[in-house]
Amino acid sequence: MDAKTLDQLFQQIALDHLFIDTLETRHSDRLDFHEVSVWGIQSALQAAFDAGKQAASTTHQQP
Repeated sequence: MDAKTLDQLFQQIALDHLFIDTLETRHSDRLDFHEVSVWGIQSALQAAFDAGKQAASTTHQQP
């Protein structure tokens, strides 16, 4: 997985599970720090884990 695809995956997980619009640093505490629920963190970690498993199985299947 290339860096751009990985960044897009991180962005999507952050949006879908943590309700964070962007992972870009905006140099503002109000914009760069977020309160998130523990279940949101767990869900985001699970999504990242699942994406890693999928990427690993896809990589192993290619000749």
